[in-house]
Amino acid sequence: MKKQKNQQEAKPKAEFIFQRKNYLFMFIGLIFISLGFILMSGGGSDDPNFFSPDIYNFRRIRLAPTLVLIGLGIEIYAILLNPHKKKSK
Repeated sequence: MKKQKNQQEAKPKAEFIFQRKNYLFMFIGLIFISLGFILMSGGGSDDPNFFSPDIYNFRRIRLAPTLVLIGLGIEIYAILLNPHKKKSK
């Protein structure tokens, strides 16, 4: 009987690789990436004989790619984040 108890205690507890905090940061990163791609869309012209300079505005050239890169940085942080690390004083 004692042998069975020790075998049951020796089983490792099943645990996920990522915790709630990791998934929260991943979700925030996905929001940034999605917002960047949404802001990057549009600006084209339906008529091939007409050029729209709207494609080169600040939103599509600077803001949207910056949001995508920030989102990718947040995703990398979320993957590397260790939620089990104890805070030291």
